[in-house]
Order: sequence, then C-alpha cells, then structure tokens
Amino acid sequence: MNNIKNEVLIVLTEQWNDWEASYTIAVINSFSDYEVKTIAVDDSPKKSMGGINASVDYSINDYQNFNNLAMVILPGGLSWEKNDYDGIAEFIKMIMKAHIPVAAICGATTFLCKHGLLNNVKHTGDSLELFKNQEGYTGEVFYIPAQVVVDNKVITANETAAVQFAYEIFKVLNIDSEEELVQWYDNFKNGAIR
Repeated sequence: MNNIKNEVLIVLTEQWNDWEASYTIAVINSFSDYEVKTIAVDDSPKKSMGGINASVDYSINDYQNFNNLAMVILPGGLSWEKNDYDGIAEFIKMIMKAHIPVAAICGATTFLCKHGLLNNVKHTGDSLELFKNQEGYTGEVFYIPAQVVVDNKVITANETAAVQFAYEIFKVLNIDSEEELVQWYDNFKNGAIR
C-alpha cells in the first residue's frame, strides 16, 4: 500500500512572492492529506521577495512521474516577466496535458500567457493590457476581469487575490467540507471579529 501523500508542487523562482502562496501552503501542509513540495529549474535555494530562503525539493528536469501529483501552484514574483523560463513552460504544458490542476497568481499568470498556456481557457491576471503585450498571447476573448477565475483545471488570480486564490485551490483539492471552506474564506476575507 502506498503511504505517500499526494503532492502539491510550488514552483519557485528568484524573488517569488511568498505571501501569495502562504495561506495555501500552511493550510495544505497542516490540515490535509496533501504534502507541499517545492520545485524549480535547479536545486539551488530560491530567495522570496520577503527575503526567505526556500530549499528546493525537486528540479523540474528530474520530476518525470506525475502519478502522485495533485496540483502545481505558481506564485507570482518579479522574475516571471524578466525570464522566459522555457523549462518551466514545457513542464507546465506536460502538467496541463496530463489534466493535473494548475494554479497561477500575479506575475505567474503573465508567464502562462506569454507561453500561450491561457489562450484556450477562461482566465484573469493583473491586467488585460499586460497580457496583450505578451508575444504568445491570443486568448483575449477568454480574459475575465475578476479576482480569480477557475476553468478547465486552471486557476488564475490577480496580485490582490491571495485569499480567494487559496480558497479556490482548497475547493479543487477538496481540503475540507464546503461549510468549513466557506467559513475559512469568510474569516480570512472579512475578519473573524466584525
């Protein structure tokens, strides 16, 4: 019997936005049967915008078996627009082809659209104008001006939507009952004391 937890991968880049994935990472690791692991283009630690050095569990080139993979999450960060990250793009293409959920927020949505990965799925991000400036983007008709959009196992969010982003991830992964998730969302979006 396989006792390994289902993995949720967080794709790390230099200057990744730690706060955009913090709710997600904490809840998944503490209150679910999933295990969050980090993945990057290499195995060197990646420093977040908040100055946290995060170790890397897997190099993208070494991660070939998707049987235990439940989802891939791409937090935003300053390096998405500065780098092509072709290796990450090819990895995400394989993940999407395998029908494994992908979640991206902030600059990571721009990265996905730059590589044509949002051209056929409803999506959002920081701005349509930003997306239209990306060479590989032809998905304008699928763009929705919203905090978060979920379509065909792809979750996208703008830079101000960390709570909603986590909430949609939790729903896709069935982290808890619908009632408990609604309560979590209400507390973290609106405050526990009102």
